Amino acid sequence: MPPASILKPVRGLDHEAYENFASFCRLDYPVYEVVFAVSAASDPVIPIIEKLRAEFPAISIRLITNVPHVGASDKVNNLCQLAQTAKYDLLVMSDSDVRVEADYLKQVTAPFADQEVGAITAFYKSQTSGSLASNLDALGMYMDSAPAALVAKKVEGRLAFAFGWTMATSKKHLAEIGGWEAMVNHHSEDFELGKRIAMCGHQVVLMAKPVSMVFAKENFAEYFQRELRWSIALKSARPSGYWGLLFTHGLPWALVGAASGLLIGSPQLAASYLIAYLFLRVAMTWLTGRWGLGDRELYKIMWLVPVRDAISFIVWLAGFFHEKVIWRGLEYRLHKGQLIPILSTNAVLPARHESISPVVG
Repeated sequence: MPPASILKPVRGLDHEAYENFASFCRLDYPVYEVVFAVSAASDPVIPIIEKLRAEFPAISIRLITNVPHVGASDKVNNLCQLAQTAKYDLLVMSDSDVRVEADYLKQVTAPFADQEVGAITAFYKSQTSGSLASNLDALGMYMDSAPAALVAKKVEGRLAFAFGWTMATSKKHLAEIGGWEAMVNHHSEDFELGKRIAMCGHQVVLMAKPVSMVFAKENFAEYFQRELRWSIALKSARPSGYWGLLFTHGLPWALVGAASGLLIGSPQLAASYLIAYLFLRVAMTWLTGRWGLGDRELYKIMWLVPVRDAISFIVWLAGFFHEKVIWRGLEYRLHKGQLIPILSTNAVLPARHESISPVVG
């Protein structure tokens, strides 16, 4: 169990931020520190961090403010500074809407006993506020992210990406890929970290246990805009892969099959397409979320599976007609996966952290 530095780039006041941060201060681990970085000394999250320092005096909790501007990504600017000031060689990075259990660091550090391992990442199970938008959001891991990652691992024989809700590596491996400075203009910096470490011949390994993602009570427009942002990011980074997603949308193909069945006068064939789609999609979501990741509340939102699929298809179509994204209140244009700021503004800090998640496809 080597000493570890937990790095937290933050901006704005997230939903249940104190509880999320506090979970990292209750870890059953001998030696570690928690280091936060914010770009502005006026950030509303700072009083929460100061409260943590007062209530967990036995834990080394540090705060870095006024982070230097290195590139377009505010989050990666923070990560650059955090990596430079981290006390320990093992760097563990996670988003601010993540909550963990006491054995989190043990789960993170265990795979590094293998010298071939260069990075650790994780899946998550969802904690939602119960709103329609947050429930739809919560299904994303079970319906899309985890299945896509496992398929990619099976097809390619390895993981070649990481997820922002947990990324761990060493200073040595980070330096080998040019540090965070080499990724400071990328939208999906977590994807880039895993890809570059894998390209250096090191393994990217999944943790044995998922972390928890805490979803805020958001409205449908906020959910749709975030999904659209991820689609635009994928189109920018992997345009041919984005076109290929046409063949992964099961619901519209099932509807096409059903319509064909009706056209030839076979309602039984039409029904079989829809039943097959629904059975396969629900079964995969249940196996991933309940059996694989242990979400005991998943049954409450399973009815939303076809709803999310319908929205995902609409978002995919909309992605062809948009180039701009709004991330953490700032507007960017995306070009080949990199962020190009459109304007400089004193944007209002968002209430919910929008994690930059890798898009697999």
